Amino acid sequence: MSVWKGLLLRIGEASPDYGTSSDFKEHIETCFGVLRRELEHSAHDVLQFLVQCAEQLPHKIPLYSTVIGLLNLENEDFIRKVVEKTHNNFQDALDTGNCNKIRILMRFLTAMMCSKVLHPSSLVIVFETLLSSAATTVDEDKGNPSWQSRADFYITCILSCLPWGGAELIEQVPGEIERVMVGVEAYLSIRKHVSDTGLSFFEDDDDSAKVSADKDFLEDLWGRIQVLSSNGWKLDSVILSSYLLVPRPHLSFEAQLVNGKSHEFGPISCPDQPELPSAVSNITYGKQKHDAESIYPQRIRRLNIFPSNKTEDMEPMDRFIVEEYLLDVLFFLNGCRKECASYMAGLPVPFRYEYLMAETIFSQLLLLPQPPFRPTYYTLVIMDLCKALPGAFPGVVAGAVRALFEKIADLDMECRTRLILWFSHHLSNFQFIWPWEEWSYVLDLSKWAPQRVFVQEVLEREVRLSYWEKVKQSIESAPGLEQLLPPKGTPNFKFSVEESMEGNEQHALSAELRNLVKGRASAREVILWIEESLFPVHGMEVTLSVVAQTLLDIGSKSFTHLITVLERYGQVIAKLCADQDKQVMLITEIDSYWKNNAQMTALAIDRMMGYRLLSNLAIVRWVFSPENVEQFHLSDRSWEILRNAVGKTYNRVCDLRKEILSMKKNIVSAEEAAATAKAELVAAESKLSLVDGEPVLGENPMRLKRLKSYAEKAKEEEVSVRESLEAKEALLARALDEFEALFISLYKNFLNVLMERLPEASKVATLQGLKSSHADSMSVDLEESSAMEVDNENGKSKSQLNGAGTSNTYNVGENEQWCLSTLGYLKAFSRQYASEIWPHMEKLDAEVITENVHPLIQKAIYCGLRRSTDGL
Repeated sequence: MSVWKGLLLRIGEASPDYGTSSDFKEHIETCFGVLRRELEHSAHDVLQFLVQCAEQLPHKIPLYSTVIGLLNLENEDFIRKVVEKTHNNFQDALDTGNCNKIRILMRFLTAMMCSKVLHPSSLVIVFETLLSSAATTVDEDKGNPSWQSRADFYITCILSCLPWGGAELIEQVPGEIERVMVGVEAYLSIRKHVSDTGLSFFEDDDDSAKVSADKDFLEDLWGRIQVLSSNGWKLDSVILSSYLLVPRPHLSFEAQLVNGKSHEFGPISCPDQPELPSAVSNITYGKQKHDAESIYPQRIRRLNIFPSNKTEDMEPMDRFIVEEYLLDVLFFLNGCRKECASYMAGLPVPFRYEYLMAETIFSQLLLLPQPPFRPTYYTLVIMDLCKALPGAFPGVVAGAVRALFEKIADLDMECRTRLILWFSHHLSNFQFIWPWEEWSYVLDLSKWAPQRVFVQEVLEREVRLSYWEKVKQSIESAPGLEQLLPPKGTPNFKFSVEESMEGNEQHALSAELRNLVKGRASAREVILWIEESLFPVHGMEVTLSVVAQTLLDIGSKSFTHLITVLERYGQVIAKLCADQDKQVMLITEIDSYWKNNAQMTALAIDRMMGYRLLSNLAIVRWVFSPENVEQFHLSDRSWEILRNAVGKTYNRVCDLRKEILSMKKNIVSAEEAAATAKAELVAAESKLSLVDGEPVLGENPMRLKRLKSYAEKAKEEEVSVRESLEAKEALLARALDEFEALFISLYKNFLNVLMERLPEASKVATLQGLKSSHADSMSVDLEESSAMEVDNENGKSKSQLNGAGTSNTYNVGENEQWCLSTLGYLKAFSRQYASEIWPHMEKLDAEVITENVHPLIQKAIYCGLRRSTDGL
């Protein structure tokens, strides 16, 4: 890497590039000196890399803008190009809805204004352009209020710039910035309050009183900005070693920077919001609102894990700024986790921010509907932070786990699943060490209590990441928890040698099939053997059992063995299980064979679905079979299989869309190539050339022949790509129909099982009412006979004698917990695949979500889809 690139990348850091110096002023002077000389040789490269650094290392923007300000004194033309490139990038980001780029470039513009590179009025014009677009969008008459999320995003961008440049703006253009603030206040008065319905971490039953009382993110930010404004736009409370929470290095060079030319930024334009359809309905409005929120999502939803006294030293704006730094580092350094952890651990912040850092990371890990990156990324960052801050962060993470564990009964089901996967993965990187004795009291809880189920699922996932004996050893401090460990993952083969009996014909048939496979018989030979020797004599049930169990046993040694068996003998299974009923029977056999190993059950079913041996509809039918329904609140086993099936169906749709998009680009290229070849051929044919001294129309015959061949091949290529595109579009249409059928079936199955178990709507219409219904029914019994059974000798309850903590009771009944869990999963599925469900809302309303549906079912679906629940 070039020296000047290293200096730009490492500016502000304790880096060998800057020797022993850690003073930001010296860093800026060194970097400026090297760049000034480099501009003579590679100005274009410097321009590209400098803007790229500002966009992808936003926590260093004040430093980069100061360097740019100093360069402006030496080379105004170069800085004009920097401003023009920033303008082009900003306009592109607005046109494409690139939220992170819009937000970061606005901060960059603000910092350049502070360094006298950009005229303050130009920045105000940018603010007013965004403000005007936002106000028009939420206008009931002229705009499209369903796109309020974009309007809110624009206002958030304006407000989030002010900690970086509010003081300079109020000093240089006080009237103009005051006009912007008045406009923001007017916007806030006409916009609708945004609730977190369907996206909150905890199930709060979407209490309308609570929702209206709580500030949404924009309202909260506006309050923090007002406090900052009342303090004169200063963050003096956070000075540390010449650093501010918002670094202001330009102040050290102010005497020089004032001599530079302030450039104009140029006009920008915001994209028009889509027009509302002519017939506006709850569905059309909701679909457009969902589309807008998908493009302009809220960046963070605060997860308040710790008591407020852990962050009481922070000013109102401090939290927002530190969150911005942390989120920027998480986003832009996602490809280098160790660097990410290093930056996060070394922020120039004068107060302890480990608790805020943990809350921010967990808020991203558990963010709904999905986190910005794969959950594994956050696992690795937390792990690296624990190693980087061994004296502080591990204890904070442990505290976060304990706090979330206390609230696990109220945690959203999707968040609960992610927390289980993260925690088990995290412990596997730290030798599975955890004070399990703290949670040993869960053994005294009902088997359906969320805390008990959480511990059980964490242990099951740990076994997948290690082995049974190792996990058992890790819970020696709480030996009673061994009963929550999963069974040892050995197969349950019906026709094993140990279980065989003399004369048992099915065992003999299984052995015969095994010999055929060992002898490398082809799939066709096995099918003939089944048709001649097995099926006519024993019928379908025995045939399917023998074939499925034997092939699974042959493939049980490893995942690779399973794949090999399915590739060689998948035709045999496909022949036997041609319809949905047989496929359900096959899944039952898989579940029976791997009843001691949930992971292998899920893998086998997933692979068979991948080979089209099992349909998603058959998997849905099996998951909602009576024996599985009884386990919905006790285990994640069935839900994991269902998640895999729906996810694989969705991924097929996504893959086909990507392929079609790529093919459309290929068609454009093929059309251009064909047009070019045709033009060259026409031009060659129209030329006059001399042959034997006589003028002849057309070039050399050999060249004409070659050009004609090129033109024909180019046309054939174009036709071929178009045919491939038509085939892919047909596959996509089929995949979309399949997805629609899947969700219709899924919703109907959810509806059937929930309607059987939910109390009457007249008695229970809210989740809180559902939770308390069991306690209400038990109140009379509790009055007549104390549930504590006090020991007469020492006055202690039995639960206390058993060493349980204070949280050793769970007052929700089994049926109520089953309903809560199933409703939670219904909401999670609706939320995760909302983009594919919204186009079919009319059909769902007509066939599934009818007037007779229990309001709790309707609310779960509507919350997941972020559809209005008014009147429910």
